[in-house]
Amino acid sequence: MGHSTIQTIRGAVTAESLGKILPHEHLFVDLRGPFVKGYAEADADHVVARMKPYLDELAARGVTAFVDCAPPGVGRNVQVLRSLAAATPIHIIAPTGVYKQGFIPASMLDLSVEALAELWVRELNVGMDGTDSRAGFIKVALSDEGPTDIEIRNLQAAALASRQTGAVVASHTIGENAIRREIDILERAGHNLKRFIWVHAHTVQDTAVHIDAAKRGAWIEFDAVGNDNWISQQVLLDRVVALIEAGYAAQLLLSHDAGWYDPAQPDGIPQPDGIKGYTALFDRFIPSMRDRGVTESIIDQMTITNPALAFARG
Repeated sequence: MGHSTIQTIRGAVTAESLGKILPHEHLFVDLRGPFVKGYAEADADHVVARMKPYLDELAARGVTAFVDCAPPGVGRNVQVLRSLAAATPIHIIAPTGVYKQGFIPASMLDLSVEALAELWVRELNVGMDGTDSRAGFIKVALSDEGPTDIEIRNLQAAALASRQTGAVVASHTIGENAIRREIDILERAGHNLKRFIWVHAHTVQDTAVHIDAAKRGAWIEFDAVGNDNWISQQVLLDRVVALIEAGYAAQLLLSHDAGWYDPAQPDGIPQPDGIKGYTALFDRFIPSMRDRGVTESIIDQMTITNPALAFARG
């Protein structure tokens, strides 16, 4: 890896200094969107009190870094993340970027590709929201039937900002049609797909689609570990094993997409399911992979090496 760095809330760390990394989780999310009164506002001390036990559980399992995937539009709160980062030994990585259509803050709606990219580069290289905490990656999202015109603009801006900084682009992408169109748009924009994470790849059933994206360079992220409501864990395991057997272990990422503190609720606990912790990968899914014959070296590759490579800036 050389001495590549990963940008965290507390500053840059070397990729090789990290152990286990969770590449897609959430500490603080506001799905009401940016046009609601009180959007993304909360008492940071209350958030820390509520969420620190879940981070403590992870530290006890050897997790060293945690990628928080809420960009502007669904509740990114840099001060809250800074307070959380100060309360845990785990490095927290936060995104620049923006969520999908309908959640795009008014200040970003009318920007050109170049102006939007410039804003994101500033957050990656200088700091977010007037702090010196720099973003560690670019997070965007497509509507399920997308991408829409404004989401295409966002992808083009993400490609431009990535080219200027080396930051990886992670995109919430549901379904086969969306991922095929997205990859084409990114390639036309000159994006190196080795700097692209297909978020929610488990929403596509056909392993051939995963393999096609991987052949073109993309990271394939299965981020529904522990979430039986989204996908049967047996089916998820089958998909992971199928990609390993096809030779793509070096491009697989595993996470829960779990959490989180919800500022829309007076106690911060999301309804109806409450706060979901982040331990199923270690307590259940990795043992299941071992039972299927996945080796320790491949498990380490997927949980340590791959996320460090994906989020490193070179």
